[in-house]
Amino acid sequence: MLMGKLLAQSGLAGGRHVTWMPSYGAEVRGGTAYSMAKISMGEIASPVVTSPDILVVMNQPSLEKYENILKSGGVLILNKSLIASPPKRRDIKVVRISMTGLASKLGNSRCANMIALGAVVKRSKELSIRNVASALKEVFKDKEDLYLMNKKALEQGYRM
Repeated sequence: MLMGKLLAQSGLAGGRHVTWMPSYGAEVRGGTAYSMAKISMGEIASPVVTSPDILVVMNQPSLEKYENILKSGGVLILNKSLIASPPKRRDIKVVRISMTGLASKLGNSRCANMIALGAVVKRSKELSIRNVASALKEVFKDKEDLYLMNKKALEQGYRM
């Protein structure tokens, strides 16, 4: 959810039109969750993302559930720390990053999503790392240590 929120905030900061739709599963905490973000230079007619340009999957069940919605030629960014089997599709670009492993080395496996976000920013034509880091600082404005750790993870994902 944080990744989607930061995408939306940084898109707005960059003067883009943005929609963001978070969705929690019935379990809310610890269950399946996803969010959709649209970022565009033009107006957005519908907030629903039916065929994303970039798809991030953090675990095997998410790969199995969402791989087929990625548009042909799109970018699939996957957490190879938690995904054992490769994607089935051959018409997409796949970026495999050990997000959870790298986040653990940074001191907190929960910042794996920021590694993913850095990779998204690197491949996006609509976002800047500066705007995402600024949105991150706003989210963690009262928690400097969490901001610094998450910023480091964001930058590492961007370099990947």
